[in-house]
Amino acid sequence: MALEGAIEQARACYDRQAWRNARELFAAVDRETPLEPDDVDRLAMCAYLLGDESDAADLLSRAHQGFQQRGDLEQAAWCAFKIGFNLLGLGQAAHASGWLARSRRMLDELGRESVVHGYLLIPDAIRASMSGDPSRGNELFTEAVAIGQRFGDRDLVAIGRQGIGRTLLRMGRIAEGVALFDEVMVSVTAGEVSPIVAGDVYCSVIEGCHEIFDLRRAHEWTAALTRWCDRQADTVPYRGSCLIRRAEVMRAHGAWGDALGEAERACERLTLPPPKPAVGAAHYQRAELHRLRGELAKSEEAYRQASEGGRKPQPGLALLRLAQGDVDAALASIRRFVDDTRDRTGRSRVLGAYVEILLAAGDVAAARQASNELSDIATSLDAPFLHATAAHARGALSIAEDDPDGALAELEKACEIWREIDAPYEDARTRVLVGVASRQLGDVDTSDFELAAARRTFQRLGAVTDLARLDEVTWPSTPRGARELTGRELEVLALIATGRTNRAIADALGLSEKTVARHVSNIFMKVGVSSRAAATAYAYRRRLV
Repeated sequence: MALEGAIEQARACYDRQAWRNARELFAAVDRETPLEPDDVDRLAMCAYLLGDESDAADLLSRAHQGFQQRGDLEQAAWCAFKIGFNLLGLGQAAHASGWLARSRRMLDELGRESVVHGYLLIPDAIRASMSGDPSRGNELFTEAVAIGQRFGDRDLVAIGRQGIGRTLLRMGRIAEGVALFDEVMVSVTAGEVSPIVAGDVYCSVIEGCHEIFDLRRAHEWTAALTRWCDRQADTVPYRGSCLIRRAEVMRAHGAWGDALGEAERACERLTLPPPKPAVGAAHYQRAELHRLRGELAKSEEAYRQASEGGRKPQPGLALLRLAQGDVDAALASIRRFVDDTRDRTGRSRVLGAYVEILLAAGDVAAARQASNELSDIATSLDAPFLHATAAHARGALSIAEDDPDGALAELEKACEIWREIDAPYEDARTRVLVGVASRQLGDVDTSDFELAAARRTFQRLGAVTDLARLDEVTWPSTPRGARELTGRELEVLALIATGRTNRAIADALGLSEKTVARHVSNIFMKVGVSSRAAATAYAYRRRLV
């Protein structure tokens, strides 16, 4: 009787989505007497939602065997599908194929239609869509939705509809695709689907938004699902790849601290055995955030880890070299990457940085060619983010060509879009160029207002490197040597300003004390000071710390 009461209590916790309590109660009963396969399946769900994927996989396998022994082929096939689908997400294609084949064989033996038939269409639909046949993927997702509707399975309907949305994007039917995204996300945030499906659908939707550069929609649904998650205290709905996209959304909207936390969690989850294919992308997000925050040593290490994880560290690594003052290295690495990148979407993600580096290297003609290509892609894809990136590049190019009037026309377009999509960092970078162009026209007041606004944004975000670059514009009369601090010297100067000794700085940056002493000497010479106190004052005056 005591065990019976505990089982009922565990099921009640499960029904009200108290996953942690349900798991503890199911596990306690299981230690006394083996659970029935239905309850083992519930326990597996609890483990998965609490982030223990390894235990969930073992429990699903056990539930599968239990259903087989009981002669319940449909439930055994359902467990086999879940095991196979999860293995696909882990990159274990052969193992996954075996489980999915087993699920199909059991349904054949069952001899009647099951909702599991609809779920088994999903891997094939994803494969078709990813391999360049979105029309076939659309057909399979549509068939899955029809099966889900016949069986009243809201989870399958939601999965199928978001899949249709993804295929529509790849077929160029953007408006139809995002309309489906919005519809399916309403069902997610309204609690009409299971927590596992809520997380999976959300991750797919922001992946789709990322493909079409729709930052505004990704941000809106991220905020909505975050509120939903706050009501699901025990749930871990975001897996590694999903955390990467969340980090991108947060970074774009200026929440750099939160974004770094998400990127670090993604790295942790994706490096758990066995390592996942997306781990390189997670390290790349970490690297980008460290670079933006002026943490150049950490950034370089994270780019190295991204490369080891299979993610080419561009354009971020080239921009890091630019921040460190090595224009030649920046240009060499990004030029090769651009040459090797053939698809339009991939090139659109790097051409903006390419224009910036080409202008820093003084190659205006090549910058013009890259800017024109970026503008063409932006017109073709018709994404606000790309339109703003292209306008920023055209404005920077016009400044280099001594056309401040033309520059302002382009830069004001970019700023308008950045504000519409809530991209504060990009807006601040563009406002710096507005300040430069305004000064070229003799409009000192507008220049000062724009540069001050950019400075406030950089300070709020913690964009240390951009603050240092801004000084080159704000104080153009500063001796040239004082404006040539490299990225490493900026790091050393920031640590000097905290009162650290050369030995402490060496330990913090992983350098020798002799190397640090050389950097300190170079800093003193470039900024025209002769003591650490004077260097500290310089750093605070220029707002480098």
